[in-house]
Amino acid sequence: MNQERLSKFYKLAVIFVGGLCLAWTFFNLPKIVFSWDFLLLLVFALLVTPRMSIALPRSKFILSFSDSVIFLAFIFYGGAAAVLLAAIEVAANCFYLRKKGIAFGKMMIFSNVAISVISTAVSFAAWSALTSFLNLDVKFTLTSDLIAALGFLAVVQFFTSSSLVACLSSMITADSSWQIWKRDCFASSMTYIAGASLAFIVYKVIESANFLTTALVVSVMGIVYVNYRRTVKEINKSIAQAEQADREKNAVVEWKAQEVKHHAAELERLLLKEEQINEALMQSKTALEHAAYHDFLTDLPNRTYLVERLNLLIEIGIEISHKYYVLFLDLKRFKSINDRLGHNVGDRILKLVGKRLVRLLRKEDTVARLGGDEFAIILNDLASVEEAEWFAARVYEKLTQPFFISGNTVFSDLHIGIAPFDAEHHKPEDILRDADIAMHHAKDNSVGTAVFDKKLRALYLEKISLEADLRFAIERGELSMHYQPLITLKDGGLMGFEALLRWNHSKKGMIPPTQFIPIAEVSGLIIPITKWILGETCWQIAEWQQLAASYSDLLVSVNISGKHLTDESLVDDVRQALENSNLSPSSLKLEITESATMDNPEQSIQILHNLKKLGVQLSIDDFGTGYSSLSYLHRLPFDALKIDRSFVSEVGERGENSEILQTIVSLAKNLRMRTFAEGIETEAQLAVLQNLGCDYGQGYLMSKPLPTFQMEKLLYQNHNWLSAAETETSASPNDAATSFSSTKSESI
Repeated sequence: MNQERLSKFYKLAVIFVGGLCLAWTFFNLPKIVFSWDFLLLLVFALLVTPRMSIALPRSKFILSFSDSVIFLAFIFYGGAAAVLLAAIEVAANCFYLRKKGIAFGKMMIFSNVAISVISTAVSFAAWSALTSFLNLDVKFTLTSDLIAALGFLAVVQFFTSSSLVACLSSMITADSSWQIWKRDCFASSMTYIAGASLAFIVYKVIESANFLTTALVVSVMGIVYVNYRRTVKEINKSIAQAEQADREKNAVVEWKAQEVKHHAAELERLLLKEEQINEALMQSKTALEHAAYHDFLTDLPNRTYLVERLNLLIEIGIEISHKYYVLFLDLKRFKSINDRLGHNVGDRILKLVGKRLVRLLRKEDTVARLGGDEFAIILNDLASVEEAEWFAARVYEKLTQPFFISGNTVFSDLHIGIAPFDAEHHKPEDILRDADIAMHHAKDNSVGTAVFDKKLRALYLEKISLEADLRFAIERGELSMHYQPLITLKDGGLMGFEALLRWNHSKKGMIPPTQFIPIAEVSGLIIPITKWILGETCWQIAEWQQLAASYSDLLVSVNISGKHLTDESLVDDVRQALENSNLSPSSLKLEITESATMDNPEQSIQILHNLKKLGVQLSIDDFGTGYSSLSYLHRLPFDALKIDRSFVSEVGERGENSEILQTIVSLAKNLRMRTFAEGIETEAQLAVLQNLGCDYGQGYLMSKPLPTFQMEKLLYQNHNWLSAAETETSASPNDAATSFSSTKSESI
């Protein structure tokens, strides 16, 4: 049993015994207590005795005369009355002290009352037993008998009460009860002696029944009490001030001693650490140099280290450095991995890439992480560029192998640019730029590796120039739209047009879409350009719908970039174009490549559904050339499926090689989608598509893309689009290859 439970049990036992004593008291109260005299004594115990305690200076002792009331009650009314008065007096005293701010523990007031009741009951029981045993006839009117009785009661009550308190304190503090009694309880004996003495005086005064004597004694006692309290208060105040001064003085002395001790310890500690610091400085210097020249994630050398290494190679001269080659690596679609699987997986892939490169390369080679998903390699002492290409091929093969991370099989492609050292390289940035140019050339041509030459640099500079000019092409009015008819293959009716972008540069003339569209994609200019296209085409088709009743349902098909598909502004841009042109949403068809929707399928599905809510039509462009997942395809809200021209061009003059076309058309019908075929250039291709049940088509057989004014002229003529090839509306396959309008990479 722990101390808390033991003390709680002890308190409950004391309260129980005290309750039994009180019960005995109520059953044995003499009738004399029901008098005004006893009531006056009771009021005195409740109101006056709690205020008669005096704290003696420089001690824990409190002089109290409250026990005198208990002794007087015994003399005048007997033991039962004294026990009752003891309970009332202690309870009143406890509540008075609590009101003064002294805190009492749980059940302590009841415990104090019970201890007082028990000690008083024991005292008077002992007195009764003593007088009975000795057969004494005690008369309180006799001074000797009164002194003996009061002294015996005071001693017994003191020992009983102090013993009970010492036992309780011992259970709470775990100290010896004997030590507690000697230290804290013995001094309280003066309280009982003082109470007995005051009871003796009061009894004698009352016995004399002399008013003058009584008044004199009361007055003297009152004066003594008041003066003593004042004197004690002043003494306590002086003592408190002196003690405060001593405490402050001791605090200063102690503070100075602590300061001296602290400074000595600090000096010792500093002397001890000085040696440790010197050693740590050497270690931290090495660590700082490592951190300054290494990537924190992969622990590979970083760009700073690579630049210094390249600086050294440039300084030693081309005679030696011509044997060195720089490889620039860029992981393909790494952002998509981060978006789909989280940055933790992306970081682990980068670490694995670093480890694969370290294991793959020779000790004399240098591999560094430039940042993000870009790495660079310096190949040392190679005989030819072919050897550098062989190393690059090994790197490509190793890094394109799958990564197995957290239960996921992750595939990653990359592009590698190779740049040899050249006499024109005066700074590390020069050769890094050339390797980067080669890497972008590999990316643009969808190949794994590419070697830099000066032609690539010229193309790169031209691309930069075109990008700068493209930023102002809309403001300069250099962009325009061409329109290619979309024909109903069943009856030759005009369904609408596909809008194709053209750029007539003010100085360079017509820029092929295959040249400027990729620039727009990479630079992000594709988004504002597409917004302009939406406004232009919606306005134009709305105008053409007014030319004749047969044209009222014409639609326009606009290609949407994959980059725009990931932009949240696309839905608002489409809505704004429809509102400005007052065009029905059903007259606008948006064409989106299947590969664009697969980059982030969940986001694409959400945006496509938002577009569908506007009422526009949606079509999968270049179907069959991407990597659509059929598990996602049925979730995409497309209305139509556009067959890539590469499958149409495979059809021979007698309809051979049409199996893929048949499969795609069947798939579209099963998915309840309409089918569009592009690149129709021969009568045989048209016939096969008609027999397969393809819904719509476009191509040079019907019409090449035409500027607005030419297409509007044909609309006024109510042109027959399925007539035999005419001079102005047909072209050979060779013409198609140079017309800049047949491939989707050149159109928006």
